[in-house]
Amino acid sequence: MFLVLHREGESEPTRWRYEPKKLMSVEREDIERRTGRHFAQFTQDVLQGNSLCRRALLFTYQRRDHPKTRFEDVEFAWDELTLEYSKQEYATMREGVLDSLHGDELAMALQQIDRDAADAYDDIESTGKAQLPIAG
Repeated sequence: MFLVLHREGESEPTRWRYEPKKLMSVEREDIERRTGRHFAQFTQDVLQGNSLCRRALLFTYQRRDHPKTRFEDVEFAWDELTLEYSKQEYATMREGVLDSLHGDELAMALQQIDRDAADAYDDIESTGKAQLPIAG
């Protein structure tokens, strides 16, 4: 999964690979302090669209690129920041529904996954099987 910032007027978005298990311990602790959530809850809230959690995540990645970035300076229009699954993650999802759904439900799920995967970012740097972004 990728955290994608595409500001109005910019031709290309900035894309960070979002793998919760790969965040450093100091980053995880900072996120917990800023959001008041334990990290597993934070990862759920990011996926569910919690504004503070997404801002904290964006801050984490921006600070990697620009260490003097302050949390107070991180802001974005809601439609400028998205989470996007890669083609590889959609393939993993597809395998999952093949094992768990049947009939019309399976057909509808596969149609939606295939439609979303068609426009997804191809994560050519991915190694191994894609995992969905939930921290354990």
